Amino acid sequence: MQLALAPMEGLVDEPLRDVLTRVGGIDWCVTEFIRVNDQLLPAHVIHRFAPELQRRGAYTAAGTPLRLQLLGSDPAVLADNAALACELGAPVIDLNFGCPAKTVNRSRGGAVLLKEPELLHAILRAVRQAVPASIPVTAKMRIGYENTDQALDCARALADGGAAQLVVHARTKTDGYRPPAHWEWVARIADVVPVPVYANGEIWSVDDWRRCRQISGAAHYMLGRGLVACPDLALQIAAAARGSSYAPLQWQAILPMVRDFWHQQCARPGAGHHAPGRLKQWLKWLGRNYADAEALFVRVRSLQAVAAIDTELQAG
Repeated sequence: MQLALAPMEGLVDEPLRDVLTRVGGIDWCVTEFIRVNDQLLPAHVIHRFAPELQRRGAYTAAGTPLRLQLLGSDPAVLADNAALACELGAPVIDLNFGCPAKTVNRSRGGAVLLKEPELLHAILRAVRQAVPASIPVTAKMRIGYENTDQALDCARALADGGAAQLVVHARTKTDGYRPPAHWEWVARIADVVPVPVYANGEIWSVDDWRRCRQISGAAHYMLGRGLVACPDLALQIAAAARGSSYAPLQWQAILPMVRDFWHQQCARPGAGHHAPGRLKQWLKWLGRNYADAEALFVRVRSLQAVAAIDTELQAG
């Protein structure tokens, strides 16, 4: 069984990838999507989304492999950018056909492409031909845009185009992130493609994972918001899969991670503007499982000054 950290745009950046992969249990992770429009991106744009390419050879500090995700709709331009990313050290190219954001879909990116299976095939085929044979090309999809009518056609198109692996977020674009996740579609897709299929969506706990495993039949899983809200969820799931005991981390073990995350955010360019929002966002998610995180969020919610937030974090 492999457990992957999802590529959540605006949330799972380098500092959060670093902190979460150091907790353990994550086999690989993915960058936030890199938007590709009509031109070859400068190398510094790719490095901004994936600093690990330069710093650690496409690994996080914990040694977890990093994949690079692209989002767009032009096969040739995506192929050119994928080739550049490989030259810069990307070990795997992942393609995003799942983003439900209206702004992304309006510009013909993400989940809206699930309306066009032929285009999905063309994109995969172009990217697969453009990158070295030793570098896998993978894809992340939802089970449809407005409905699931073309889910199997889309999965076949991606696999036939050269995808070595599919991650299936078991909701449509219209579903957004509203529960439930329709894990039965992961099983249906796995039945029609000859490549590994990862189940993704609504895995917040070990019990959710067990239900997902039973319904989807999946052998591998991608964890998103559930792992952000519970940093050792992958370790909990791995222990459950082995049938061994595991004592979940308590807040006193999580708080140093939050402080580390904050310090890393403060060290990034533009930290004064971005760091407080990133910290509050993570604390809000942590508040689902840790009452102390919710209390800390309430204390820092109205703060913007770095020094003031430092004081609250030190107080715990």
